[in-house]
Amino acid sequence: SHRVFISNLQKEIEKQTGYRSSRKRRSEAQYDYEVYHSLEEIQSWMFEMNQTHPDLVDMFSVGKSYEGRPLYVLQVGEKKKAVWIDCGVHAREWIGPAFCQWFVKEVVLFNNAQIKILRHWVFFTVTVSLFVLQDRFWRKTRSKNHKFHCRGVDANRNWKCSLFPSPDEGASSHPCDDTYCGPYPESEPEVKAVAKFLRKHKKRIKAYISIHAYAQMLLYPYSYKYRSRPCAFTLQESAAQNAVTALYSAYGVRYRYGPASTTLYVSSGSSIDWAYRNGIPYAFAFELRDTGYFGFLLPESLINPTCTETMRAVKAIASGLLKKCETDRDRFPYI
Repeated sequence: SHRVFISNLQKEIEKQTGYRSSRKRRSEAQYDYEVYHSLEEIQSWMFEMNQTHPDLVDMFSVGKSYEGRPLYVLQVGEKKKAVWIDCGVHAREWIGPAFCQWFVKEVVLFNNAQIKILRHWVFFTVTVSLFVLQDRFWRKTRSKNHKFHCRGVDANRNWKCSLFPSPDEGASSHPCDDTYCGPYPESEPEVKAVAKFLRKHKKRIKAYISIHAYAQMLLYPYSYKYRSRPCAFTLQESAAQNAVTALYSAYGVRYRYGPASTTLYVSSGSSIDWAYRNGIPYAFAFELRDTGYFGFLLPESLINPTCTETMRAVKAIASGLLKKCETDRDRFPYI
């Protein structure tokens, strides 16, 4: 038996890609946060946020991609303690970069009670890191493998944690597979650049949040094995429960939460495992809407509700972390 979810896939792709000639570059006040933007549009927006809000937003590059594009980061806020958020690690997950833009917009432009809690932190936000437009369903980086004539490495299997991935540990050793782990840890300049920055600032970074899609889940370590809970398991579980409860309060959308290996599937070389192993106990990966009907082609009409509810979840994580910092004076149960 089968069921057709989308009867004309090409038409749905064209709605979100290069068939938007009427959509021109606009000022910050007119910027549309409820559509998917190209890399050029996103980077122009980043520059503009930096220029119009220099007291709150700083912009810098942590390195370059394989194809030579700068890996820009927005630093929002000036506090000592920090939270890292990355979006767009997998190129086809367009709702990720849309959320990072939404997040920055909310923190910078609004000053209501719901947002004030976020101003206790500095947020390092990678609004987009890969974002390839040639193939709407491209997942990996763009590095070349001349032996197999295949491009790319899964940037979420290339982190240096646990044993380096092998096919039976939630990653592939074949360069043509979507979950190819790469020839060695941090082989990809994108991963290496971010890892270097996080290592340099790990004493001040108290949380790591990676935005993905899709599945409607909130995941935390470990990703790479079923057995053994991390020492901070209770801390992570409580924070995740509060976050999904806050998310549910917006539109009644249910998210599952738990260790990535048992809640989703086993994967090795993941960024949340690396972050936890490197002393960041609050390490989470969101899998945003939906559960498979639209999949990676989440309609632009769902950007607003998806980002609105996810903001509540991130706020809950930041709020809980702030209380934990105040109570424990930054002493966390590291492994």
